[in-house]
Amino acid sequence: MTLTEERQLLEKIKENPEFFGQIFDSYYKNIFNYIFHRITDYDISRDIASDTFLKAYLKINTFTWRNISISTWLYRIATNEINYYFRKNKVAALSLELLGSQAIRLFEFDDYQTEKQLIEDELKLNEDFVRVQSSLKKLDIKYQEALSLRFFEKKSLKDISEILDKKEGTIKSLLSRGLEKLKEKFISAT
Repeated sequence: MTLTEERQLLEKIKENPEFFGQIFDSYYKNIFNYIFHRITDYDISRDIASDTFLKAYLKINTFTWRNISISTWLYRIATNEINYYFRKNKVAALSLELLGSQAIRLFEFDDYQTEKQLIEDELKLNEDFVRVQSSLKKLDIKYQEALSLRFFEKKSLKDISEILDKKEGTIKSLLSRGLEKLKEKFISAT
C-alpha cells in the first residue's frame, strides 16, 4: 500500500471504522511475524498481535499523518507491546527449543491448530535458527529490536529509524554492535 493509499484509507476509516479491516488484512501477517521472532511463543505472539491491532483500532482517529506509513506506526505499537510484555512478566524470552515441547491442548478452530503446527514443524527443521534465536535473546533489548527488524522483517535503515524513533546513525551502530555481540554469543554457545 502506498503512502497516498494509506492516507486515503485513514480518511475512510474516520468516516467508517469498518475500513480498519483493510489495515488488519494488509499488515497482520508481518506484525505477527515480527512479534513471533521476538517472543518465540506462538500463543503469546498472537495475543500481543491482537493487542497491537486493538490499540491501533482504538487510536486510529488520533493518528496524525506525518508521511510515516501505517506499517511503521503498527511496528512501533508492537515493539512497545513486546517491551511491556517483558517488563510485566520480568522473564527472558523463551527459547525456540521449548516451543516444540509445550504440551498444550487446543480446543479451537482447526486452522489455528494447523497454522501453529506448521510453524512449529518449520522451526524444528532449522537448528541453526534456534541457536541464533537463543543467542539473540541474550542481547540487550536495543540490539534485539534493531536486528529483528533488519534481518527478520527485512526493514531498511530508514524504516527501522522511524519505527524505533532513533537516528539512522544510531541504528547502524546498533546493528553493527549487535551483530558483533550476536556472533560472540553464537560462537560461545557451540
